[in-house]
Amino acid sequence: MLSDPSLYLLLLLAGAFFAAFVTGAVGFADAMILNAVWLHIMDPLAAVPLLVSCGVLMHMLPIFRLRNTLDFSRLLPFVAGGVLGVPMGVWVLGYIEPDVFRTVIGALMVVYGFWMFLRPHSSVGEVGGRLLDSLVGLGGGIMGGFAGLSGLFPIIWTSMRSWPKHLQRGSCQLFVFIMHGIGVVTFVSAGKFTQQTSTDLIWCIPVLIIGSWLGLKIYPHLNDSLFKRIIIWLNLIAGITLLL
Repeated sequence: MLSDPSLYLLLLLAGAFFAAFVTGAVGFADAMILNAVWLHIMDPLAAVPLLVSCGVLMHMLPIFRLRNTLDFSRLLPFVAGGVLGVPMGVWVLGYIEPDVFRTVIGALMVVYGFWMFLRPHSSVGEVGGRLLDSLVGLGGGIMGGFAGLSGLFPIIWTSMRSWPKHLQRGSCQLFVFIMHGIGVVTFVSAGKFTQQTSTDLIWCIPVLIIGSWLGLKIYPHLNDSLFKRIIIWLNLIAGITLLL
């Protein structure tokens, strides 16, 4: 999409660094940031395989740090649904027009941004149990294969279930990590992981490491609420630019 190779590389690395930094600091928004930047320089079929590959690397260190907050029994239904959903999302991605994809992702980013600001406090408790959790995981898996946004529905749902903050972050981050991993395998198996994807990934690895390290370093000193509001505003703006 972008003819200037220098500008392409600059935006590629800037997106990767900022996404890794934010993921290290607050544990979410990596796919939204990468979609917001990379969809301006490459088509969705190029962006999403690269996004999930970078996502695996970005979430490794934070997950290790949060390993003591994980509850695998609660996470299992989400993963069971997500495993089925990722290939569905990859299949849909192969048939959607790039402009339609950008419009859908832009709209989702705007809606999610407003939801994060409004954050209704009503709790659904444990209604629907593990079956409903698995359906949310299925939706997350579909969005993960389609756009790398596997955490979108689980984050909203676990908030509505009133999960403790530490449990929500650790569980959702592990879910995203697993879905990204399945996404990589699915894209490779489908022949959608190209030589250009590999080249871009190699370029991104150093800035992903640096960004994640800096994010983890700054995490203890953050005003968490203020930083999240800034990220949400940036996502809203980015979503609007994809709609224009």
